[in-house]
Amino acid sequence: MTVSQPAAATEAARPKLAFRPLPVPQVDVRGFWGDRVDAVAAKTAGILYDRCVEARMLEQIDPDRPSPGVVIPFHSPSPDEADAQGAEFTGSTVTTQMFWDSDWGKTIETAAYSLYRRRNPDLERKIDAVIDMYEKLQQEDGYLSSWYQRIQPGLRWTNLRDCHELYCAGHLIEGAVAYYQATGKRKLLDIMCRYADHIASMFGPEPGKKKGYCGHEEIELALVKLARATGEKKYMELAKYFIDQRGQQPHYFDEEARARGADPKAYHFKTYEYNQSHKPVREQDKVVGHAVRAMYLYSGMADIATEYGDDTLRVALDRLWDDLMTKSLYVTGGLGPSAHNEGFTSDYDLPNETAYAETCASVGLVFWASRMLGMGPNARYADMMERALYNGSISGLSLDGSLFFYENPLESRGGHHRWKWHRCPCCPPNIGRMVASIGSYFYGLADDALAVHLYGDSTARFEIAGRQVSLVQTSNYPWDGAVAIEVGPEAPVAFTLHLRVPAWCRKAALRVNGKLVDLEAATVDGYAAIRREWRQGDKVELDLEMSMARLFANPQVRQDIGRVALARGPLIYCVEETDNGGGLHRVALPREARLEAHVEPNLLGGVVTLSAIGSRADTESWGADLYRPEPPATKEMKLKAIPYFAWDNRDPGEMLVWLREG
Repeated sequence: MTVSQPAAATEAARPKLAFRPLPVPQVDVRGFWGDRVDAVAAKTAGILYDRCVEARMLEQIDPDRPSPGVVIPFHSPSPDEADAQGAEFTGSTVTTQMFWDSDWGKTIETAAYSLYRRRNPDLERKIDAVIDMYEKLQQEDGYLSSWYQRIQPGLRWTNLRDCHELYCAGHLIEGAVAYYQATGKRKLLDIMCRYADHIASMFGPEPGKKKGYCGHEEIELALVKLARATGEKKYMELAKYFIDQRGQQPHYFDEEARARGADPKAYHFKTYEYNQSHKPVREQDKVVGHAVRAMYLYSGMADIATEYGDDTLRVALDRLWDDLMTKSLYVTGGLGPSAHNEGFTSDYDLPNETAYAETCASVGLVFWASRMLGMGPNARYADMMERALYNGSISGLSLDGSLFFYENPLESRGGHHRWKWHRCPCCPPNIGRMVASIGSYFYGLADDALAVHLYGDSTARFEIAGRQVSLVQTSNYPWDGAVAIEVGPEAPVAFTLHLRVPAWCRKAALRVNGKLVDLEAATVDGYAAIRREWRQGDKVELDLEMSMARLFANPQVRQDIGRVALARGPLIYCVEETDNGGGLHRVALPREARLEAHVEPNLLGGVVTLSAIGSRADTESWGADLYRPEPPATKEMKLKAIPYFAWDNRDPGEMLVWLREG
């Protein structure tokens, strides 16, 4: 496999303190995340391809086949639809969807990083064939959309508000960059550069160009990736234009609707808050609308803020970050409580059993947090990236890599399970590509600094001050907080090493070559900064106490009042029926109960569980009465909790995150 170095896309504009993620081929992961990447490489990547084929997506992109027949209008599936349609494919009628190019893009991206991890000639051949179809489908002017070429020809660029045209382009661009970086093959990259050139010729501030942007954000962060990979500044400028133009008046979606003979007010979701175009982005101060769209927009804004040193964007992003963190985020890092708009409702509305908390939304939060770190190491972002990674996102993938959650509730009566596929199959390839590319979230590289955002067995290779450097992490994280780092420059080189000290850690110690470092003096924004001339074999030891904690919700969260959640290190825990019996709503954890941690190497692939003595309200002694003047009797029980990400991987049954205190 060929490993490419990232190009310097906008060196003139990029501030010197900008931190960029290391490309996936420059980071090898082992341990906890290595196991998950292996599962994606061994199983998930092939499953994604097979299920795209089984859903008959190839028929939409293959110009040598007749155009698919049945068009179905897009709408977000309800939970009932997900249950009914998600488990199996039914019928022989071909139904097409306008966002299938995006599913292919994410599938290609997952396959790319999986191929780098593990050779798979059969999968590579299949993906190459898909790329060949896109090459053949592409029009002479560079335009490429299977929907508007094969299903609704003649209507391109007429409904950006609803029809995912630029969104699909964005995901194909990300797939192209990944496939080039992981395999060295640039056919898809060249295809998507031609398409991006076409898009740049159609959109922008110049006279005669469209002043639009996509109703479903994604193209913005994809263009940043393309600019970094190719060195073409015009792609960065186009991404910036889409950010700057969003929500400006006269409103593009109104004008576009009138141009196609539609009433702008006949918008299914009634408000442009749904797609975050209700105000220019720098004026926005509240997280609203569709959760995935919001996360993708903020990710693109953060990229542009980093690349251009734009403090006006950073100020807006911090306002939005604070709003989400203090009013609308699940303890698992899940977000978006409502199935109706797949997004946000009102402040402190965080129902547990009906939580939508789409897998894609948590993945999007990881994207946003990681991009905020481009502006400098700050644990407020990295801690939340870690929370969303270890909890709200990877819960969407079964431990063996074969089944998926769309919604991630924090409570289940036993009927919520992973499924094989989905009518709206955005989440399977999204969690697949994120896990497969996890190495790029571990580290951030600046001109004279390296930040370590995540801990775990890994090896990073990078160049700094003209020197090649390797950095090897050894750790059993997240089960153990001892982290050993060995720095290996090819020759002595001075740079700053930033190490995150998580907010959940109550006690930490740092040593360099055995000498204790004053952590309080060295730490800024939650990162310890070590500036020195590094030499071959230098060793850093960071010991993080894996604290167990009881977490309580703001009293304004009505669903969680009088309840407690359990955490250890970065992990949120839950109780399952298979360990604790049914009727989990009757279980209570006394405030004074002592929590104990247990290493269980043979459970769920090897986890640390938590236990405590709790109680359960007794139904047998209650009898048939519906109400009584006396409280029910209780029985003592030993409560066992497992990491939330691992639930629904054993016998089906109830699950609960927030336990009653009693």
